[in-house]
Amino acid sequence: MRRKTTIQMSSSVMKTSSALLLIGLTGLSLPLRAQTLAPEVLLGSHNQYREALGIAPLIWSDELAASAQQWADQLASSNRFQHSDTRYGENLWMGTANAYSQAKMVQSWGDERHAYVHGVFPNVTTGGVVGHYTQIIWRRTEKVGCGLATGRGNDVLVCQYDPPGNWRGESPY
Repeated sequence: MRRKTTIQMSSSVMKTSSALLLIGLTGLSLPLRAQTLAPEVLLGSHNQYREALGIAPLIWSDELAASAQQWADQLASSNRFQHSDTRYGENLWMGTANAYSQAKMVQSWGDERHAYVHGVFPNVTTGGVVGHYTQIIWRRTEKVGCGLATGRGNDVLVCQYDPPGNWRGESPY
């Protein structure tokens, strides 16, 4: 059985290949570090679902990303998991730190498409949760921005959408 050991290093030492090689050879693991936000990955991951339906792609919004980052930081530091009081649409994701790529985080919302039935919201499901997916594919939504934070052993992804989707009595597309 392998025992995990946490070591502390300065960031300059941690970045050197020799330090990483040493860690790899000794089997030691580093303390959890936050992933770097990858807007191009997040945007592409969202847009693949829209493209499959012939819906115009979303564009990245730095304004939404800043708002989402503030909320992700708040959630990660407080160990809460709840929506903000933003006027934007919002999807939230939380999982074990550094265990999931950002594409997989968005995919978890996109996988809700398997329970989606085209119709008028909220009657668009075979019985499962689909609200994250419908926000992604909502035709009138034009912009997305996301924030990613790590705290208490979890990564927290917040994506905000403008204009918001999931309007009762409307069809997603």
